[in-house]
Formats: sequence, structure tokens, C-alpha cells
Amino acid sequence: MNQPFDYARTVALVSQTLVSAGSTFREDKKEAYRRAIAAESNAQAKWVLETILENAQAAEKNLSPLCDDTGIPHLVLEIGPDAAVTGRMLDAIREGVAQGLRALPGRPMGIQGNDGQRIDQSGGLNPDSAGVEPAPILIRRCEENRVRLHILMFGGGPAIRAKTYRVFHKHSTQAVLDEIVQWATEGVAMLGCSPCTLAVGIGRSHFEAASLMLQAQVDGQYGVQSDMEQEITRRVNQANIGPLGLHGDTSVLATFLKVGPQRASGVRIVCVRPACCFEPRIATVDLTE
Repeated sequence: MNQPFDYARTVALVSQTLVSAGSTFREDKKEAYRRAIAAESNAQAKWVLETILENAQAAEKNLSPLCDDTGIPHLVLEIGPDAAVTGRMLDAIREGVAQGLRALPGRPMGIQGNDGQRIDQSGGLNPDSAGVEPAPILIRRCEENRVRLHILMFGGGPAIRAKTYRVFHKHSTQAVLDEIVQWATEGVAMLGCSPCTLAVGIGRSHFEAASLMLQAQVDGQYGVQSDMEQEITRRVNQANIGPLGLHGDTSVLATFLKVGPQRASGVRIVCVRPACCFEPRIATVDLTE
């Protein structure tokens, strides 16, 4: 007989995972910064990279936010072939997110009021950190018979500089990569808080491209880069934007690219997010009983 679902355990696990996502660099990201510091030829840029890594180490030690813009929770839920997710589990995930936002603490930036008031910001700020509602959950299948949750905290700056639009591919992968490099170079230059990690999704619709961009951050590894990812990173770095726009060799640490199914048409829908120097802010937890 299956054991009863442990609601409190799931809430606690999700809360802890959100705090970790908002306060901790993954090990492969720390190593990417160390490599960039060793290779950087610009003294000012090297100092910025060292300071960002020191900030991340302090945030991890204190379980404090990596950035004042603590972010909007974005959730990816992986479900194995025989695993089950109930409405009760989804309720526990939502409550865990709320408790994690209070514990981090998240910046209280949720807007109150009706539709119009939320758009024009006339409804006032919710003083509760948990008033920052998470984005809709993205669900995908995994091969292991597990229920695994990834939590990413999305800041406002990368959202402002991101772009989702159609690209005429002209039967050429290179034409699509050229467009991505152009968008990314413009976005990184305007973002300010570089070096970036470029997250890219290529799909058949705007929704699909954006969801692939999100999954690219879940699956991406700083130490493992495809030929296309390496090309995008190399070409954007040649723009000499550098950390915080101070020039140098490191405008982009890595590119995480995910290509989904495509259809016979003249366009590809591409989503490019120039994730800032603290992103992806991500942590993962296994929720399997």
C-alpha cells in the first residue's frame, strides 16, 4: 500500500530549495567563473568577476539573496513514467514556494488589485514576500521513476532585454545563429549586469520557444557546450562588452541552447534571454516519497 502523502515534508523541501535557488551558485557555475577569472586579460573585468564570485560565496554561506532583485519563481516539474502528482502535491509545492519567498526573503514586489490595477501598478505593493506569485508550472517527463522539481528565480533585467520573435531561416542554420548572436549582443550590451549566460529556445510557437528557453537553463552545463553553443558564446564575447560593460574578454560565460521539434515553414520561433551574472538561479529537489 502506498504511504499517505507527506504534505509538510514537501512544503519544507520546496521552501529550502527556493532559498537555495535564490542564494547559491551551482558548482559548475563557480568553476565557470574561476575559468573566466584566470583567462580575463582586462584588470577591471577580472576584478568584477572576482567580486561576483565572492558575493556568491557570501550569499551561500549566509543563505541570503544573490541580488536585490530576488526574482520570480519559475518551476519545472519532472515526472517519471509511473510516478504520480496529485492536486495535494501541487498545493504543497505552492505553499513551499510561498514559505521559501518569506524565508529568503524575496523582495515584496507583487502588485495588488484587479487586472487594470495590476497593469498600471495603481493597486499598491503586497507587503508579503509570498505575494510574488510563481509562474505557471512547466511539466515534462523524465526517464527515472521520480518526481523532481527545478526552481529558477527570474530577474526583471533579463526579461526586459530578452526577445522572442520569428527568424527567417533561409534553409540555413547559420542564418538562425547569426540572428541569435545579433539579439544576444544587443541584449548583453543593454543589460549591464554581465557576464551573462545566454538561454536560447528554438521552437514552433512563442510559447514553445519560451518553454525551451526555460528548459535550456535546467539542462545546461557550463562545462559541456555544443558546437552551436560555443559559437554563440565566442561571437558575443568578441563584441568586447565585458563584465558590467567595462569591456574585456568575458561578456558571456556560456550559452544554453535547446532546439525543439520544428515544422516545414520559412520561420523558426526563437527566444533569447540574456540571463544576468547571477542567473540561472536554480536549485533542484526530489519530491519522491
